[in-house]
Amino acid sequence: MTTAERPAVLLVEDDAALGPLISELLEPDFSVRLAVNGSDGLHLALTQSWDAMVIDRGLPVIDGIALIKALRAKGIATPILILTALGATDEKIRGLDAGANDYMSKPFDAMELAARLRALTRTYGLPAQTLGIGDWELDAGARSMRSVYGSVVTLTAKEAGLLETLAGEPERVFTREDLINALFHPTDQPGVIDTYVHHLRRKISKTVIRTVHGLGYQIGDPHD
Repeated sequence: MTTAERPAVLLVEDDAALGPLISELLEPDFSVRLAVNGSDGLHLALTQSWDAMVIDRGLPVIDGIALIKALRAKGIATPILILTALGATDEKIRGLDAGANDYMSKPFDAMELAARLRALTRTYGLPAQTLGIGDWELDAGARSMRSVYGSVVTLTAKEAGLLETLAGEPERVFTREDLINALFHPTDQPGVIDTYVHHLRRKISKTVIRTVHGLGYQIGDPHD
């Protein structure tokens, strides 16, 4: 969950006027990315990290119900609010049964939409779960690393996920395929892991992740 930054919201809406308008209205509280059909929405949902999604019911290429079902089938647990012009109770039930967490009927109030998204992304002040990595503590939820000397490094969602996965089993050597399956889309190339490892070593320490030649990667022991 994004904390220091605005929560990232994927909006999938094909209406050429309504999509940009919703984005503009939500921007004070959220960082919004707009997709204009179900296919683009599916690609963005599977390849990037989001704090919430707003999905229109009637989308071209892949409709909203099919999109939500596909995401849930892939194990995507991100909160989803479905927008529908079909206000009948059975249509709302279809959306919720497909895997949506909430719904709103069109036309809707933008302030209520923002409030519902805040509710979906709220953590209620749950205590941070941190993992020790050498002289550092990883807070994957806050996407940050803090050293015992006070240094703080901000991480992307994928960087935080990679460190959390490695640090969660410090004795294990993860292959690139293990990490692809845990954090990325199955079609991504193993080299993407090398790229993220390189970025983390530059951000934190050359020893934050250890290369086990011929096998893969293991959490290291970085020191300032």
